[in-house]
Amino acid sequence: MADPILIIGAGINGLVAAADLAARGHKVRVLERGPTPGGAVRTEELTLPGFRHDVAAMNLSMFAGSAFMAKHGEEMAKHGMDFVPIDRPFAQAMEPGDYIGVSTDVEETLATFASEADKTTWRDLMQAFPARVGTIGGLLGTPMRRGALAKFLWKTWRGLGTAESLETARFLMTSPRDWLEDTFEDPRLRTALSTWGMHLDFAPDIAGGAIFPYLEAMGGQAMGMVIGKGGADAATKALVSMIEAHGGTVECNCEVEEILHAGGKVTGLRLAGETIKASTVFAGLAPKHLLRLIGRSGDARFDTGMKKFRHAPGTMMLHLALDGPVPWKAQELGKFAYVHVGRSIDTAARTYAQARAGLLPDTPLLVVGQPSVFDPTRAPDGKQTLWVQARVVPAEIAGDAKAEITATTWDEAKEPMTERILSLIEEQAPGLRGRILGAKAVSPLDLEAENPNLVGGDQICGSHHLTQNFLFRPLRGFADGSTPIKGLNMIGAACWPGAGTGAGSGFFAAETIK
Repeated sequence: MADPILIIGAGINGLVAAADLAARGHKVRVLERGPTPGGAVRTEELTLPGFRHDVAAMNLSMFAGSAFMAKHGEEMAKHGMDFVPIDRPFAQAMEPGDYIGVSTDVEETLATFASEADKTTWRDLMQAFPARVGTIGGLLGTPMRRGALAKFLWKTWRGLGTAESLETARFLMTSPRDWLEDTFEDPRLRTALSTWGMHLDFAPDIAGGAIFPYLEAMGGQAMGMVIGKGGADAATKALVSMIEAHGGTVECNCEVEEILHAGGKVTGLRLAGETIKASTVFAGLAPKHLLRLIGRSGDARFDTGMKKFRHAPGTMMLHLALDGPVPWKAQELGKFAYVHVGRSIDTAARTYAQARAGLLPDTPLLVVGQPSVFDPTRAPDGKQTLWVQARVVPAEIAGDAKAEITATTWDEAKEPMTERILSLIEEQAPGLRGRILGAKAVSPLDLEAENPNLVGGDQICGSHHLTQNFLFRPLRGFADGSTPIKGLNMIGAACWPGAGTGAGSGFFAAETIK
């Protein structure tokens, strides 16, 4: 009997790889160190009974539109995968009472713009979006393997021509601020779109970040957004069910202690009290943990690159159980799935610089998720579940940019940072504190303790800056997920195409196994 394909980690990439392989008749075992599968795609009652909180990922749009779902969506539905469509994906709260909101109704979106020229520009961008997203989406959906990439580049050049191909390449290297200042007049609109870059470690002035504000803005306008019915773990539960239906297993509380290899080939895994033979292993691990488990790979450049892999700044999470809706000063904000809180593009740039310097930001950029507005199953009747990310914060605290918080450890800083976050929301929603029934604050180090792949609270498992993206993610020569050890494949957010719920690296790796 053939050895099983072993998959380390039951995150979204590991589960997608296992589900695809199992559906094609392969024997798979998924080994997860934690007590439950899902990695960053889990939902738990973190505050009070009946309030279901997504522990990290909330937005499942990338998963819904993934190559995996295009192939297996019908079967996933049979295993309980259910999405909740959202017609008002995001808004930006700036000066209290002022906001810009993007909904699937273009007139509703444009009503929040201040510039007539920007309204015309927005319509023009929407008209060009289907063709342009085909090119950009095609790139994000292309494995970084020589043949596949060459085919994509040839097809792109044939379709666009030299001038437009070069313009697309230039756009991919542009910073959010440069693109937004070249495109829009209103500083409010620039602020609203630049915030999306911060989700993937792109402060306004970082080269290569323009693609994310563009895709989120146009995609949100054209298609809205989706979340999982009952929680993001709807995806995790359906994937586990699909794996098990095809004879695979997902084993929790099962920590891998060593990846065994000899003669340049993987031979299996060592667990506490068990050694498993295997000739194919998928490792959904942050680079530092992959290197820890393999020791030396036999390739000095690979080992050095894994050691030098750069992580993004941390994130602090705040989960709230509310006795009713958020009392937004701009009441329309209560109709959006995400509300970004940040007053200007310069504020975002300053916040990023402070966090990189080890300072607790004076005005952390906030992502306020309101999933129960669209999915009432996440909270008791009349109540609301609130999901808050503070982006970005340092893992190691050198000081406080506001010179108010004296703590230099997260155990001591978590409470005053929670109050800072609540105060920023209350500027936009006076009286919020009076509606809090329960709260759970999660520091960057708490995130890492629960999920070691979130190094320093980095929820995207590695910076996406140009020197660590595309052909360089996680390292030049290994962007296809290969390693110097034959049979050992890297998957996860540290690999191309990077963070998010699209699970591209897991699906790419699975598809290499015939």
